[in-house]
Amino acid sequence: MRPIDVASRSGVALRRAFQAQQLHRVAGSRQYSNVTSLPPTYEKLHNKYSEVRRVLGAQRLTLAEKILYSHLDNVEESLLNNTNNGRDIRGKANLKLKPDRVNMQDASAQMALLQFMSCNLPQTAIPASIHCDHLIVGSKGAEDDLQAGIQTNHEVFDFLESAAKKYGLDFWAPGAGIIHQTVLENYAVPGLMMLGTDSHSPNAGGLSTITIGVGGADAVEALVGAPWELKAPKVLGVRLTGKLSNWASPKDLILHLAGLLTVRGGTGYIVEYSGPGVETLSCTGMATICNMGAEIGATTSIFPYTEASARYLEATRRGQAVKNAAAFQSFPGVGASEDAYFKFKADEGAQYDELIEIDLSKLEPHINGPHTPDLSTPLSQFKATVQEQKWPEKLSASLIGSCTNSSYEDMTRVESIVRAAEEAGLKPKADFYVTPGSEQIRATLERDGTLQTFEKAGGILLSNACGPCIGQWKRQDGVEKGTVNAILTSYNRNFRGRNDGNLETMNFLASPEIVTAMAYAGSTTFNPVTDSLTTPDGKEFKFPAPHGLEGPKTPFDIGKDVFKVASQPPNPNEQVAIAPTSERLALLEPFEPFPESDLSGLKVLVKVSGKCTTDTISAAGPWLKYKGHLPNISANTLNTAVNAETGEVNVAYDLDGSKHTIPELAKLWKERNQPWLVVAEHNYGEGSAREHAALQPRYLGARIIVCKSFARIHETNLKKQGVVPLTFVNEQDYDKIVAGDEVATVGLYEMLQNGGQGEVQLKVTKRGNGEEILIPVKHQVSKDQAGFILAGSALNLLSKSVSV
Repeated sequence: MRPIDVASRSGVALRRAFQAQQLHRVAGSRQYSNVTSLPPTYEKLHNKYSEVRRVLGAQRLTLAEKILYSHLDNVEESLLNNTNNGRDIRGKANLKLKPDRVNMQDASAQMALLQFMSCNLPQTAIPASIHCDHLIVGSKGAEDDLQAGIQTNHEVFDFLESAAKKYGLDFWAPGAGIIHQTVLENYAVPGLMMLGTDSHSPNAGGLSTITIGVGGADAVEALVGAPWELKAPKVLGVRLTGKLSNWASPKDLILHLAGLLTVRGGTGYIVEYSGPGVETLSCTGMATICNMGAEIGATTSIFPYTEASARYLEATRRGQAVKNAAAFQSFPGVGASEDAYFKFKADEGAQYDELIEIDLSKLEPHINGPHTPDLSTPLSQFKATVQEQKWPEKLSASLIGSCTNSSYEDMTRVESIVRAAEEAGLKPKADFYVTPGSEQIRATLERDGTLQTFEKAGGILLSNACGPCIGQWKRQDGVEKGTVNAILTSYNRNFRGRNDGNLETMNFLASPEIVTAMAYAGSTTFNPVTDSLTTPDGKEFKFPAPHGLEGPKTPFDIGKDVFKVASQPPNPNEQVAIAPTSERLALLEPFEPFPESDLSGLKVLVKVSGKCTTDTISAAGPWLKYKGHLPNISANTLNTAVNAETGEVNVAYDLDGSKHTIPELAKLWKERNQPWLVVAEHNYGEGSAREHAALQPRYLGARIIVCKSFARIHETNLKKQGVVPLTFVNEQDYDKIVAGDEVATVGLYEMLQNGGQGEVQLKVTKRGNGEEILIPVKHQVSKDQAGFILAGSALNLLSKSVSV
């Protein structure tokens, strides 16, 4: 990577365009003034919605469609092109969208900002924020861990803070909170469309926003003011009736739904919730459900705006947003029909592509895992399942909190059962960790005595950061790598090795209440709904059903001043902090463009079997420190992938038979100018929005990934980095390719030249006997994406366009 003084570059292009976009920039700000007309956010939404109604007439729309289509750059072009005159939009239209804002967590923000800087612009076209939440390791406790994290990662934090000052971004310092909780508390208001560089960004759908997890290149498109493209999702409806009771919680709803749909069931869909049961849920409960929609592959999830939504806005000191939302929904549009008014709910008669009905009154607690978030077991059956599967019966740790489940409601429900256990003289038998989602949550829980209850019980308070949820966990309990053990968490994801780097740790996902109660038993076979514990004085103790408060009786405590957001206008004189000798940060060299012909001479680097997540392709944990340095982080590429031909983990064989780790062989082939591809199975790239899982293979020489199916975000990320994602027409053709085979494309270059139109085949020359076979493959390449691939990457094309 070349050492360049970034601050010396002067971005002069698009200045007039930026001046024209100032109204759009204000639209995403956190505070609205008292106005008699609509505030800018809703004025823009109203105008676009009027266009949508003009184009689609009285067509019934879901809530997701109303918000999504009202953020189109050109309504008519997106909704009427290749859609049977607007009657077949879902799954067919390529929507070109203009989001209201972008939110970035510190690990992904590094690469996103490095890419944005390559465009040489003086500021972002829309509001954006940076949240320092991923780089703090959970170990000894909040204060010690935060100090250690700042010391270890100061170079990255300095870079992010200086970039925020230079480009006018909001900066949330380490310890301020996890991105999704902070966004919900400060930025989310009904009707917004946001992009977040994290797969769990849809958390904000609990406050009736369309928020979509994306990679850094997608974020950069929005940041430079270019339309962001999305294949129009289908809409999966979930109709809720009844009301949760006793031990059942919002977390159990999404755990149950994950079991029904699997990790692939939501791919290509927005999940939209409706029905009378919605009115019984808290705003933060709805956010929990939307957060984990990522685990079923959904594009995003959304709830209607309810009275609970308004109460949450009031509790987070955003009363003006409540007034604005009310004013907007009563603001007349074009025409006399009810459609002239934008309501934060689906139109009466709106149709869903699929519909699932769930009676909340009949829902029981669920526990999902291990190693996948869709292996769902009702609590009543979990003991028998543990014994049948020979999973560990001893519970080594219980961890609650995170972006998914650290709300005031979650924590006060937990507090109720901790107090009951404390009164009975009981202490947790397993290590018990608590992660507040934000400084606002932490300070309020401290003010109201909840944290003191946890600490008195022996709970270890961790920083307001992601911590163990994403692998930032230095265990203190002596469990070594390779030791089979079980943990329970209220987190959202539980891939093998994700939390502590130990492939043998089994993470079971559950509600905070269940996780906490089972900590007192120290056993995975304990059922707090039916079972009892023996107190120190020999009595039988049974947990009462948890109860808590939806929100605090007085507004949330803002917390310590040091954790408040730093907002500032762009400062062109700010020096962006990148040391030429840095091992953590490196400026990007552009990838080479696609050759003016089909690809030839590619070799299969490795054939992967089983689940291949973004954690598999680009591990987190200790590797997060290299997120801003592509050469260094590439040393972990596919390092937990399973070789389909040998069953070995992180093993690949060169053409001469020599044995290497997968990233070692990829690096060797890069040095030999040997382009390569990977062959894989279903849902390749499942998991996070981690664009490094696309950047790293591209940097090391990958040109194609061919598999049985892709996860949505990862497939897009690959195309943005110039890697062509292809799927088998016939899944059994997976068996016809092995490592070392030579591959050439047939029709790929023509398809790209034709803007994504055309068929593609792979000509495979078998290693050893030279036999040639043709394998038909499918693609989902749009016209714009074809341009990205031909240019070598989306960044190459964006950089060129903004410099004109």
